[in-house]
Amino acid sequence: MQLKPTRKVIIDTDPGIDDAVAILLALKSVEFDVIGITTVAGNIGIATTTRNAGRILALEGRVDVPVIAGAAGPLSRKGFDTADIHGNDGLGGVAFPDALAQPVAGDAVMWLRDTLVEAEAGSIDILALGPLTNIARLVTEYPDAARNIGRVIAMGGAVYEPGNIGPRAEFNIAADPEAAEIVFAAGLDMTLIPLDVTRKVRATRDDTAMLQASDVPAAVASGALIDAYFQSTTGGESRPLHDPCVMLLALDEALFGCETLKLAVDTGATRDAGALTVSEEGAAVSVALKVESAAVLKLLYDRLKAE
Repeated sequence: MQLKPTRKVIIDTDPGIDDAVAILLALKSVEFDVIGITTVAGNIGIATTTRNAGRILALEGRVDVPVIAGAAGPLSRKGFDTADIHGNDGLGGVAFPDALAQPVAGDAVMWLRDTLVEAEAGSIDILALGPLTNIARLVTEYPDAARNIGRVIAMGGAVYEPGNIGPRAEFNIAADPEAAEIVFAAGLDMTLIPLDVTRKVRATRDDTAMLQASDVPAAVASGALIDAYFQSTTGGESRPLHDPCVMLLALDEALFGCETLKLAVDTGATRDAGALTVSEEGAAVSVALKVESAAVLKLLYDRLKAE
């Protein structure tokens, strides 16, 4: 793979086991200049997701990347609790060092506004790994700043696949369907990576053993994190790596197949809240529907193990 020029990115996230692997991948990839991590409640509460972002940065010794806490809950509904999957600490009980710096004071949405307004238009991308609450607030409250975003790549939704938190609903979109509806309709340069793709990018126990046999901290931690998935869920010989697909698509889009779909978001109160439907009434979004799984996994593991 030919290296792309370095790109300024902000990671919007709710770490989260697979979020942590995705963040480590970004920190290990020279194509990304990570200029900030904004946090959102999702996999677990905002205090824990914010603390976890700092702990993940500490593993890589990164004191240059600010962490800014964002939305403590969805725009207009109650959030989910996934401690049964991600553990009470959000990281499956995997040991991480304490954060090297305190989170930046203030609100993530205002930080996003200030950062985007001061930047050249289109020069900063957002890699979104959790509910889209922060981005929806930015679009709604500071539309001029939102127009300066280069691209949004987000993990979320299920198009033709069943959901993972409802019959047709995926967690990130179901956690704040109203936010997803706002972001989809905002006219941003956006690519969505749904379960249709992420369920095809799967780690085995052999993969986790290989990662943990490395002497590179990011690889060891990632192997332990994925192992925690095996311990918290039953059945099957592999586990999907949802959030790392965001960084992997940004690194090598040729490994994915995308098409533009018009997507409507179910914002009702049933178990299908957050479900996506292809509809002429929906907003046009670029959606990843194909992936070269073996090549994507090789790229992930090679980066995590790199000295």
